[in-house]
Amino acid sequence: MLQVITKIGRQKRNQERYNIYLNEQYAFAVDEGTLIKFGLQKGKVLEQIEIDEIQYEDEIAKAFNKALNFLSYQMRSEHEVKQKLLQAGHGEAVVQESIHKLNRLGFLNDESYSKALLETRKRTAKKGPAAIRQDLIKKGIAKDLQQEVLGTFGHDEQMKLAMELAEKAIRSNTNKTPAQVKQKIQDVLLRKGYSYAIVSEILGQVTLAREEDEWSALIENQGDKIWRKYANKLTGFDLHQKVKQALYQKGFPKEVIAEFIEQKEQQQDE
Repeated sequence: MLQVITKIGRQKRNQERYNIYLNEQYAFAVDEGTLIKFGLQKGKVLEQIEIDEIQYEDEIAKAFNKALNFLSYQMRSEHEVKQKLLQAGHGEAVVQESIHKLNRLGFLNDESYSKALLETRKRTAKKGPAAIRQDLIKKGIAKDLQQEVLGTFGHDEQMKLAMELAEKAIRSNTNKTPAQVKQKIQDVLLRKGYSYAIVSEILGQVTLAREEDEWSALIENQGDKIWRKYANKLTGFDLHQKVKQALYQKGFPKEVIAEFIEQKEQQQDE
């Protein structure tokens, strides 16, 4: 059965969309681009196959516009946009057509997006390659593009950022022994996505020497806590051995530990 457009009315809430009436009854709505593309006007006769095509085209237009709105807030990957449209209820074919159009018009570009994400993660979080790779994977970036983008993150730049993280860890852990600080640096760098090779280089370059008075302050702080912990359960030789072991594991030199134990013995004798 042939359908005749008997009325076209602009929607009140959305001035860019038009209601189409066929044979005096509301049939569907289209945006202005679809209206112009199919030459829809009063008196035009439509077959059902044409109506189906118009509605399909309009569905693509709606998905495209939704994607543009999503992209207006920040750059997105193709995967993110696709998931957003699918979650909104658009069909797979419609979504693919919309994605193709977005790519063709330059609104979507996974290469540009990946490069921007790399720079952002380096600048704002000082992340290493492994952590950034995980971010790219989450965004649905193809493996070969991941490799290409991460290949621009060279050794020297990694060392620079990793050293900045290490220096921050040193400043934040002045109450720790060199061994404890080194462990902290290693934990931070590995968590940030740097390789063991980079971590090893950084640890080989940092200087973490302590002066005698610094050792005294450190062991007074940490040693007292350890002593109190074991003094409730142990005495004499057993207590001394347990405290020595705990302090040695924290990186205190043997002579500093011995001096601390001697001071504790003197305090007990008083």
